Amino acid sequence: MASNDVPWIGGSDVEPAYLLKYEYLKSVPVTAGNFQSHDHYEIFYFHEGKGHYLIGDRIHVLKPGTLIVMHGLTLHMPKSFEGHPYVRTLLNFDPGYFRAATEHVFSINPLQPFERLRNYKVQLSIEEQNEFEEMLRKLDRLYSAPDAVSHERFRVLCLDVLFFICQVLMKPVKEEAGFPSEKEQHVQNALSYIEQHYMTDVRLDQLQEKLHINKYYLVRIFQEITGMTIFHYIYKRRINQAKILFLLDPEKSVTDICYETGFKNHSHFSKVFKQWEGKTPTQYRRLIKSQF
Repeated sequence: MASNDVPWIGGSDVEPAYLLKYEYLKSVPVTAGNFQSHDHYEIFYFHEGKGHYLIGDRIHVLKPGTLIVMHGLTLHMPKSFEGHPYVRTLLNFDPGYFRAATEHVFSINPLQPFERLRNYKVQLSIEEQNEFEEMLRKLDRLYSAPDAVSHERFRVLCLDVLFFICQVLMKPVKEEAGFPSEKEQHVQNALSYIEQHYMTDVRLDQLQEKLHINKYYLVRIFQEITGMTIFHYIYKRRINQAKILFLLDPEKSVTDICYETGFKNHSHFSKVFKQWEGKTPTQYRRLIKSQF
């Protein structure tokens, strides 16, 4: 079952106790510039094709056998390439389920990779790929089954997947090879600089001076590699940081968060925030406060 619109498994259709979403062998190309940020954890496995994954301020080059674990609050965005397949499997889950299920049973915390490393990419060996892909096939069979027992077995196998990842990440990891071209390296340098300065007034002339690269060339390759403009990325990074600040401190004022994230005035902050999040910062803050 390779579905693009898969229901959540949980306690009920209306209000699931613990969310679990599984998408096996998903092959639909991703929309450029489609950033994501959420409060659940994610496992991403790349089966076939060519692509990049931008997580935080890091560009990850995808190859068959690439496994990524993600703490969802970090801004992340996949990038596929026209004319190339982009086949992946994704598992999104609320960590509360596995935290509650394993707290008094196991001596090793299966969520350790997400909590300690937060976002991490590893290239599986051929042997590890074979084992992991067999687990994913079995997960799909159980997830597709209509009966409740299969769904419970699905959850148990998800736990085994988490322990598999723990075991893989306990091994010494080889130093990752450099980017396949200078373009990725230039864009990575720009992302790293923006991460340190997104809350200030970043200008193209400034990037040109600091990174020793022609600003017009940088604009072109940034969009080619990431699928968005530099300033689109900066605004999205600011909005994501605002969401994190609202979550960490719901009592903090909208005005304070506006200026802390690099916006110069409240009206512009509200306009951009609503454009991407579908609600104003005040509405978002009210929603967060209601959940505490």
